[in-house]
Amino acid sequence: MGSHVSKQVDRRKAIHVEKKTLSDLKGSGEDFPGSDYHPSDRKNWMSALDPERVHVKNIVWPGTHDSATNRVGVPLVTRPFAQCQSLSIYRQLALGTRVLDIRVQEDRRVCHGILLTYSIDVVINDVKKFLSETQSEIIILEIRTEFGHDDPPEFDKYLEDQLGEFLIHQDDHVFDKTIAELLPKRVICVWKPRKSPQPKAGGSLWSAGYLKDNWIETDLPSTKFDSNLKYLSEQPPVASRKFFYRVENTVTPVADNPVVCVKPVTGRIHGYARLFITQCFAKGFADRLQVLSTDFIDKDFVDACVGLTHARVEGKA
Repeated sequence: MGSHVSKQVDRRKAIHVEKKTLSDLKGSGEDFPGSDYHPSDRKNWMSALDPERVHVKNIVWPGTHDSATNRVGVPLVTRPFAQCQSLSIYRQLALGTRVLDIRVQEDRRVCHGILLTYSIDVVINDVKKFLSETQSEIIILEIRTEFGHDDPPEFDKYLEDQLGEFLIHQDDHVFDKTIAELLPKRVICVWKPRKSPQPKAGGSLWSAGYLKDNWIETDLPSTKFDSNLKYLSEQPPVASRKFFYRVENTVTPVADNPVVCVKPVTGRIHGYARLFITQCFAKGFADRLQVLSTDFIDKDFVDACVGLTHARVEGKA
């Protein structure tokens, strides 16, 4: 019992030190090219940047982690342990989100671990609603089979049937194209099954290798922040890269900690997206930044990503 208490005291101290490290670093400034830019219409921010000038490889994509968890589990009982977003998929897209991270199980229900929520149909319908209300917004829709679950049967066919008219086919040349050159196609759908065959080259779905990241399981904010910087620095610049690379500005509850609800834990790093971008410039590898994802996405996070995208389009970054 004594050793357990001692461990928890040390853990709290470590968290305090790491939170202070990021807070102190933030004091050095959060200015980067485009940091003062705020889109007047987040729902149509790609359109506002001029689709003929915006190349896919130059977009800094605002993404959400575990996107479809706004209604996961039981309210006030299990939901706090798995909820990573408070907005519906449609509201996230309208706010400016352009990369979605969806986990499914064998019956096509969305899940986060063992906790369940609505059917994938809810996600698809929200995506279609958003697409019907906009003209030039491109979405990366990542759908994977959750760890410990089986693939939904014939799920690739389901996705093609539901989104076929919008799907941008798997093609390395897409990265060098402008948004205008992709239209009217609007969705890059990355399907990551566990056992079923991966999508084929040239098909309407994209395989797992086209959206990469380096996830580490930690609730320590500075540890995750530094890890994100390290792994990003090791990537090729977006100008030559033929895959999307995602940085997750999140930390995760761990079992040996008394705080295991998502929101207070991920809040330790949530406000440091602008600092992360600033540090990428300071360390000389901002040209590698591409997909930046978060829990509980908000306007400021979107604006930071859109601002840097705007700077790239204008040749200022």
